Amino acid sequence: MANLGFVGLGVMGGQMVNRLLGKGHTVTGYNRTSRKAEWLVKKGMKWADSPRAVSAAANITFSMVTNSAALEAIVEGPDGMLSSLAAGKILVDMSTVSPEVSRSIAAKVRQKGSDMLDAPVSGSVITLQEGKLSVMVGGRAETFERVKSVLYDLGPKVTHVGDNGLALVMKIATNLSLAVQMLAFSEGVLLAEKSGIARETAVDVLTHSAVASPMIQYRGPFVLKIPEEAWFNVNMMQKDMLLALELGRKVDVPMPTTAVSNEFLTAARGMGLVEKDFAVVFDVLAQMSGVKK
Repeated sequence: MANLGFVGLGVMGGQMVNRLLGKGHTVTGYNRTSRKAEWLVKKGMKWADSPRAVSAAANITFSMVTNSAALEAIVEGPDGMLSSLAAGKILVDMSTVSPEVSRSIAAKVRQKGSDMLDAPVSGSVITLQEGKLSVMVGGRAETFERVKSVLYDLGPKVTHVGDNGLALVMKIATNLSLAVQMLAFSEGVLLAEKSGIARETAVDVLTHSAVASPMIQYRGPFVLKIPEEAWFNVNMMQKDMLLALELGRKVDVPMPTTAVSNEFLTAARGMGLVEKDFAVVFDVLAQMSGVKK
């Protein structure tokens, strides 16, 4: 069993630590809001007072934070992990951030004699709890081999996609489709509803049809009742869409459906729905269609 660290114990990060503890690993964790870690401490996680303390205690440290600025803070800040990384240690960042920022941090990590992988995931809390999470990994092949067995404890699909930053490109390419699919699904439901078909019937038919991707199957029913706690809120989804649009401009790939879907996320923000799950784009389109939720 491995001696692990984990920085960032939000909804997904906390569930990952829970799973790693269940697999018998030793985990030392830190979160900016300590109360979010209380349930994990009760399950056996060791608490550290800073990211620096986590990486000092662990051989392999995972991180999952909100955005590029948060990643830079936990690595390069006054109590950041960079100051306690040493030869042979590995940082595995699972955040969805700018590939350029990730590559820059990886270079600084290597100057300490350590190494870094970007390893974002595809899936939700439910897929993680069911053991169906997919992990994409960017970085040196030899470093990937050292952490691969631990990653398989998080999910059955672990893919090394290439050099540092490329797993993030793959994650961004994946996530843009989530909002695009949700908007298209919302259009279909509302077209059926305004034509006289009950919303529940439309959702049932579409989630059992040829268009029913895994995402539509588990998030489609949110148009009937959106969860109180967002699985992935508007703010987080729009962050990923903006990363996709920025990358598209850099590599000269037009992103028409991404751009349109992003505007509906902006509309959701304007309507005060920023903390809702991004499936709330249905409500935005419903209001535009004159349909009550």
